[in-house]
Amino acid sequence: MNQFEQFWIIVVDLFWGLPLVVFILATGIYFAYISRLQPLTGFFHAFAILSGKYGRKDEPGELSHFQALTVALSGTIGMGNIAGVAIAISMGGAGAIFWMWVAGLFGMIIKFFTCTLSCLYRKQDEDGIAQGGPMYFIECGLGKRFKPLAILFAAAGLVGCLPLFQVNQLASLLQSELSITPLFTGIAALLFIGIIIIGDVKRVGKVTAMIVPFMFLAYVISSLVVIIINFDAVPGILLDIIYSAFGKEAVYGGATGLVFKQVLVTGIKRAIFSNEAGVGTEAMAHGAAQTREPVREGLVAMLGPFIDTHIVCTCTALVILSSGVYSGDSGVVMTAMSFKQSLPGFGDIIVYLVFTLFALSTMVTYSYYSLKCARYLFGKDFGNKYILFYLILIPMSAVWTQATIINIIDSMFALMIFPTLLSTLLLSRKVIDEMHRYFDKLRLDGNKSVLEKDPEL
Repeated sequence: MNQFEQFWIIVVDLFWGLPLVVFILATGIYFAYISRLQPLTGFFHAFAILSGKYGRKDEPGELSHFQALTVALSGTIGMGNIAGVAIAISMGGAGAIFWMWVAGLFGMIIKFFTCTLSCLYRKQDEDGIAQGGPMYFIECGLGKRFKPLAILFAAAGLVGCLPLFQVNQLASLLQSELSITPLFTGIAALLFIGIIIIGDVKRVGKVTAMIVPFMFLAYVISSLVVIIINFDAVPGILLDIIYSAFGKEAVYGGATGLVFKQVLVTGIKRAIFSNEAGVGTEAMAHGAAQTREPVREGLVAMLGPFIDTHIVCTCTALVILSSGVYSGDSGVVMTAMSFKQSLPGFGDIIVYLVFTLFALSTMVTYSYYSLKCARYLFGKDFGNKYILFYLILIPMSAVWTQATIINIIDSMFALMIFPTLLSTLLLSRKVIDEMHRYFDKLRLDGNKSVLEKDPEL
């Protein structure tokens, strides 16, 4: 282990201690309390919004509600759901999955708040296009004196939104399965991503709108087939997840607390890596939605953690745990072996096609996030050049070690979480006011959503 790797081990241990986990959970609990869980009552209304029933093309923003959600999901339904779950199981055992579920539930409420703010406080860029995201709602909502928090978020986002983990896991998979050298995978990914992202966010939205529904359905259906095949093991697995969540396998006194802390931190950390709730990345995607009603996009954003954590991550966990595959490998290779073990022949197709789409779609979305952070910090002209740095790092990250990459990304996510959640806490009453106005008007108008800010709908 070299000094570079040791440095990031120290940094991630410093940032991702129990205090940050408590801060995330406490924030989610506070948001749930002050909102009285009312956003969850709009769960099905969010699907009506996605259908385009309440939208207009002349509203500010660049993406439809559906495109904004698919952009956000393409960043979260990726290697975090496939490799991240396997890593969580290998590091924290089956109990880590329980804490991923808990984090996913609070993540739904957190995303409602952050993404509502992202549309409530938007700022026009040099081209006159409304831009949203934590750096913008920090600056516009809290004022110039809080701008250092916005700069901290954007600076951490430059590194945190690099495609290091996705490229590394894709290269690891293709080397393990097809003996393709990691550097070749990195160069091929660079060319593919470069063609797509040398454009604007609308192109990213169109690509993700095509890819995400297909890969989501393909992965979930394939996972359900594996789960049905191994259904006899499922009840025991679910009990083990709950039993192990509290570290009860540690029978020797004080070891119980240590194991519980490890399982808790691992589960929360991997859930955040999967659904990005509180990180602020998804708020950048939802901040581009075409709407005059911030609460609408907050409700749509709330679907994200439910889909990627409670559906996709659960499918991955049950596939791994029911297949009985516990190799020396962790990450994507463990998940791939689980599919191949349970679905001989057909499992290879899932491994090669869906896993590759997951990795590539996340890279596309992360390029958009990185570009937004760069433009905020350096302006449009110089910020656009950052994308070249982004592309150069794609083949480089293919040959780095998995542990180091995870530690780098986890550290940057921690630095993004702090300004995002702190500013959201300070602005939370603004969200509550918007929420009450929206739902009150929705009820008065017989669910037609003819709202004060949008009288022509």
